[in-house]
Amino acid sequence: MVGETVLRLLLGGTIVSMFAIVGTLFKPPTFAGMFGSAPSVALATLTLAFANQGPAYAATEAQSMALGAVGLAAYSAACVWGVRWQRTPVWIGAALCWTAWLTVTFALWMILRGVA
Repeated sequence: MVGETVLRLLLGGTIVSMFAIVGTLFKPPTFAGMFGSAPSVALATLTLAFANQGPAYAATEAQSMALGAVGLAAYSAACVWGVRWQRTPVWIGAALCWTAWLTVTFALWMILRGVA
């Protein structure tokens, strides 16, 4: 358990650093944040999943991440649409955006599993 934690720390730190370097090449510099966290965590997670559980498990993890990414795109679109309502309380707008993310992700998961 400690060995996996150390491996996760080293792998994650290395990947975060590499993505941060790539991110600094783009303008604006705040764009670098997108390359610094989520992809690094995803790559570290997939690497460990592949090493510990095998390719089938890692494929399922990757598929789940892709579904979550589509949900994130829906969330982002809902945020863009939601900020146009200036009189709406922030907590309502946030709740609607989170609902969009969860709905899209869950619907895609259901479709993928053949439940829908």
